[in-house]
Amino acid sequence: MRTAIIGAGAAGCFCAINIKRLHRDCDVEIFESGTHPLAKVAVTGGGRCNLTNSFRNITNLSEAYPRGDKLMRRALSVFSHENTMDWFEREGVALVTQDDECVFPQSQDAMEIVNTLTRLCRREGVTIHLRSRVNIEQVDDGFMVGNKLFDRVVVTVGGCPKASRLDFLSSLDLAIVPPVPSLFTFNISGNWHQRLMGTVVEDVTVSLAGTKHKSHGAILLTHWGMSGPAILKLSSYAARHLAENDYKGTIAINWCGGRNEEMMRQSLGNMMAANAQKLITNAYPSHLTQSHWLVMLERAGIPVTQRWGALNKKHINRLVTILTADVHHITGRCHFKEEFVTAGGISLSEINIKTMESKRYPGLYFAGEVLDVDAITGGFNLQAAWSMAYVVARNFK
Repeated sequence: MRTAIIGAGAAGCFCAINIKRLHRDCDVEIFESGTHPLAKVAVTGGGRCNLTNSFRNITNLSEAYPRGDKLMRRALSVFSHENTMDWFEREGVALVTQDDECVFPQSQDAMEIVNTLTRLCRREGVTIHLRSRVNIEQVDDGFMVGNKLFDRVVVTVGGCPKASRLDFLSSLDLAIVPPVPSLFTFNISGNWHQRLMGTVVEDVTVSLAGTKHKSHGAILLTHWGMSGPAILKLSSYAARHLAENDYKGTIAINWCGGRNEEMMRQSLGNMMAANAQKLITNAYPSHLTQSHWLVMLERAGIPVTQRWGALNKKHINRLVTILTADVHHITGRCHFKEEFVTAGGISLSEINIKTMESKRYPGLYFAGEVLDVDAITGGFNLQAAWSMAYVVARNFK
């Protein structure tokens, strides 16, 4: 049985290896338009490759997979994060789980994952064609991929915010959810954040005004605006809403881990009582830096010469508002690098989620981010690639 895999990324290479192991009679060829296999894996996780997550902090899969959680629930039941870790460890890759539950190779080198997968492709007899852009056409005997006939085709081209990336499927009548970027940082109006460039604030809650989208985590202040896990998660949850609104909106920030106004008012009251004679610049919430606190005081219109015991009700109200509901305007998304993750792709209505096979084109399979499945940062997107690729391999027929 001749099998073509389109895309030599994580899903494509992992699928090829497991097809060869589970179905020895399969001849597998991968077609990759780029110059190197697994190019995206080589740079993911800052070059360290966050290949999965422990899922210990996930209570509902929709928290990790804003799109495709039902599919992922089934896929993970077949090939879980534990299976992923076992699989790579059996191939000689030592792994480590960080405090944030992200799983990396112990070497902290993404190339160990790249080299492991490419070595296994060679060992299993998988042929990889680089610089090979191909179209797919269904014919009576199977599928024409370029000028070759194949019995089965697996599409694993990954995600891209340009819909033209899927033009090679144009001969097939497939429903496509328009792709849009996900996992990006926010440009923020004003220049206050430029004075705090590099500042990290842990335990922050952010929400997008006018929506139900909310996330929690750390924020990194940058010269263009805001980054960090909390922002990246919010961009994932609200990817389509932000795209539809030209990446404009209003973000509300609770800098105090979700504590409400009443709780913060009590906390500030305690600080007043304990530090009555101190300058307000010399005593402040412990999770903030002094420079961040000074910016907050300036925005609240409180003189730096003020002593805690002399604060009036208006001062306290302004501080409570800034600490628990700090509002800023999003003016766009960061364009410093191409987005790694895309929301959208082949509609899940097109496939049988038990097998990842097309409902209308028997023998055509999909795996990875080419489907309308994507995740927040933290290793969840690569886990989706491993799980879906294995489901295809196991259900190949």
